[in-house]
Amino acid sequence: MRSNVLPAAVAMLACVLAGPLQGVQAADGNGANAVDTNGAEAPWGSAKAPDIHYKPHHVLYDVTSGDEAVVRNILDRASYLSKLYNADPFDSSIVIMIHGDAIKFFAIKNYRHYRRLMQRAHALTIGTTIEFRMCKAAAERQGLPPKDIHGFVTMVPMADAEITRLELEEGYAYMH
Repeated sequence: MRSNVLPAAVAMLACVLAGPLQGVQAADGNGANAVDTNGAEAPWGSAKAPDIHYKPHHVLYDVTSGDEAVVRNILDRASYLSKLYNADPFDSSIVIMIHGDAIKFFAIKNYRHYRRLMQRAHALTIGTTIEFRMCKAAAERQGLPPKDIHGFVTMVPMADAEITRLELEEGYAYMH
C-alpha cells in the first residue's frame, strides 16, 4: 500500500503545478466562477452543513497554554460540546486538565487579574458535566499548593498519569 502513496502524491502535485484543467466546468456549470452573496468568487460553491446529532462521550481537554485567549477558546469549545451533548450526566463527561503555564490562571492570588476568566470557568462547572482537574506536582513546583487554587478545581497527583488513565482506562477522547 505504501508504494502507491508516492505516485499519488506526485500526480496531485503535478495537477496543482499545472493550474486549472482545460475543459473543466466551474461551480456554476457554465465555465464561470460562482459568486457568493458578498460578491466574492466561490469557484467551488458554498460549504454544506449537514444536521448531525452527536451522542454524548467522554472528552478530555489538555490545557497548558499561558495565553488567556487560548484558554478562553478551550472553555468556549468545552461549553459548546456540553450543549451538543445536552449536558447528559449519564453518558457525557468533559474533563479540562490544567497544567504547565495554564496553572497561573487558577491561582487564588491571581483572581483579580483573571477574574472574568475564572468566573467563566467556574460557571462551566454548574449544571454541566464539565470539571477541572489540575496537576498537583506542577502546581507545587510553581509554589502553589492545593490551598492556593480555586475550590472548583480538583487536584490530581500528576497530569500525564491522569491523562493516560482517562484515555486508556476510561475511554476519554483526547483534545488539545
